[in-house]
Amino acid sequence: MRQITLILSFVCFSIVAMQAQRVAYVDMEQILTAIPDYESAQKDLEEQAERWRQEIAKEYEKIDKMYREYQTREPLMSDEMRKQKQEEIINKEKQVRELQKKRFGPEGELFKKRQSLVKPIQERVYTTIKKLASERKYDFVFSAPDGATVIYANEDKDLTAEVIRRVTK
Repeated sequence: MRQITLILSFVCFSIVAMQAQRVAYVDMEQILTAIPDYESAQKDLEEQAERWRQEIAKEYEKIDKMYREYQTREPLMSDEMRKQKQEEIINKEKQVRELQKKRFGPEGELFKKRQSLVKPIQERVYTTIKKLASERKYDFVFSAPDGATVIYANEDKDLTAEVIRRVTK
């Protein structure tokens, strides 16, 4: 009997605790597309990316042309000239790959430009969500439709320090 009372008490406490937490969600995609600055930034980024793609495509066309010329003239070349032309083509390919990495790599120019244009907008949205959550006393705000990303969490709900303290004991 004591165990049943204990279990019922735990269930009731859990239900009350769950009801005490306030949860909301936001559709980040809908929010961002409603911000004219964001749409403008996305357009600028896409236009810049397209210019860089075309620039790189032209460089690959040059490499292709160099290779076709090499194949045409190869029978007439000395070993030294063949080696020199092969190295030219290989070096040009390396240069274009480096350019591609410089433009589109994880720390490339497109990433940096995206950070400079989009990050301030995202920070503005986050600040607004945080303020709204605080005003309306939400404990958590999730992204929709998947609800997998926590956009805001009330600091007193963070157990990280306690878990670290207990694990490292």
